[in-house]
This record gives sequence, structure tokens and C-alpha cells, in this order.
Amino acid sequence: MIKRTICIENACFLKFVNQQMVVSYRHIKGMEDKPDKSVPIEDLGMLVLEHQQISLTHYLLNKLAEGNVAVVTCNDTHHPTGLLMPLESNTLQSERFRAQIEASEPLKKQLWQQTVKAKISNQAAVLKRWDGKYKLLANLADSVKSGDADNNEAVAAAHYWRNLFPPAWNFYRKRDGLPPNNLLNYGYAIVRAGMARAIVGAGMLPTMGIFHRNRYNAYCLADDMMEPYRPFVDRVVRNLVDKTSAMDTLTPELKVALLQIPALDVLLADEKSPLMVAMQRTAVSLAKCYAGEQRKLLLPLMEEG
Repeated sequence: MIKRTICIENACFLKFVNQQMVVSYRHIKGMEDKPDKSVPIEDLGMLVLEHQQISLTHYLLNKLAEGNVAVVTCNDTHHPTGLLMPLESNTLQSERFRAQIEASEPLKKQLWQQTVKAKISNQAAVLKRWDGKYKLLANLADSVKSGDADNNEAVAAAHYWRNLFPPAWNFYRKRDGLPPNNLLNYGYAIVRAGMARAIVGAGMLPTMGIFHRNRYNAYCLADDMMEPYRPFVDRVVRNLVDKTSAMDTLTPELKVALLQIPALDVLLADEKSPLMVAMQRTAVSLAKCYAGEQRKLLLPLMEEG
């Protein structure tokens, strides 16, 4: 069953009652008559907290962690800034930690090769959808070497961002750049949280990446494994660009579209899966590769059209 992604944008009080997260407005001025809402913890996959006056109980936080719910906190501009994940969520955790830590460099290079190839292939599919210059990316995907020794990922990225949006936009991909960078950032944060959740659920350390290495980054592995999923965010944002140019502010309408990303259908091993479920399958396949049970990752492919 696909887990729900819930975004709370209003001031409220969150608590845990009878295996449910209850959203209460009784102590919020002007909203005292608004009825409580509830959702079973077992149905939740991700909880995004946007309003600065949301209060919640420690008991609820503990139950969310036990349920492997990714809790994303946002700043006063509604951009994600924090992520709460459980410390224990898999019975084979210590065994999988050991396999992950002891993974050889050749194995990690092979895994990164597969990851980059899938990412570039999906970028090519996005450009092809808008009749863009995708053939270079298709060729780059086919020629990725172990460990991406020729840095095909960077070459592909430069070409991709030059051709994804209308030429008149003169778009430059930068985290703090002009719109639609803000939409991309929000979408990537949602996918990153989902991938971190999947990695922890599969019994691995999200800190230890196969390529990304940063002493200040607690989610290097999530950043690695989300790479083939980034183009699905790009496709959603590109669709939004076709509908509106008013993107300076993350409006509720734009956020609704971006929060649907975990439910998107993706192709994984010739089967369609919701993106959030696909990330779980990708994470499990990675754990099996670390354990020597298989050699190929299960990575998403974007359907054309």
C-alpha cells in the first residue's frame, strides 16, 4: 500500500490518540470551532510541517519514528529545512550496516555507474517529451564507465539544464537561483526525504554514500540513490511551467502538484510502481547488492510520452 504524504500549512496542535495522528484546532485563536481531523499512523509515509505555529507532542514524534514516517520541517518561506528519521526500523539493521561499511570500492563504483546511467537515461526521456535535444544524453547514458570515470553525469547536466526550459528563460540551475529553482528545490526535498525513509527502512545508514561524501551531510546515501528519481521532479516542474509563469511564490496549488510526486507511476523492472514504493524497492535492492545477493540495482525508468 502506498503511504500518504500530508502537508500541514495552518497553525494547529498535533497529538497521538488511538494509533492516529490527530490534528486539533481547539487552542488556535479564531479556529476553535474547526473540527479535529485524524489519520492512522500506519497510513503515513511523510509528514511535511510548514506553519511556524504548529505544536506537537513528543509522544506523537515517537510514534511517527516507530512507524518510519519521514517528518519534514519547513522554514518561514515554506522551504524544507529538516528531516526526522527513526534510529531503528529494520530487524537486520546491524548485519546490513556491516555489509554497507565493508562494501568494496569496485562494488561502489559499479553501483554508481548503474545509478548515473539510469539518471541520464531519465533526463533524456524528459527532454524527448518536449522534443528537446535528447540524443546526446542517450549516448552519454550508454557510455557511462565504472564510477563514472569520465564524469558523464556533469556533462549531461550541463546539456540538460540548457535545454529543459524555454530558451528565453535563460535558466541556470542553482539552489538559490531564480524560479523555477524554488519548485525544483521543494520537489527534490520531498524525494530526498522519501529516499532517506526507504534507506532506513531497508536497514542501512543514510549517512554513508556510494559517491557523495560530505562530513556535514547526514544523508549522503539518500542523495546518491535519489539521482535517477530527480528527473521525475523535473518533469512535474516542466509541466507546471507550461501552465503558468507565476512561480515566484510556492502557492498552495503549486505545492499540491509537487506533493503528488511520491504517488507518480514509475517503471521498475518492467512493472509500474508508485514512486514512493519504487524507492523502497530500490533501497532493498541496494541492501542486497551490499550483501552480495545480487549485482544489479532496481532503478526507475521513465516511460516515453
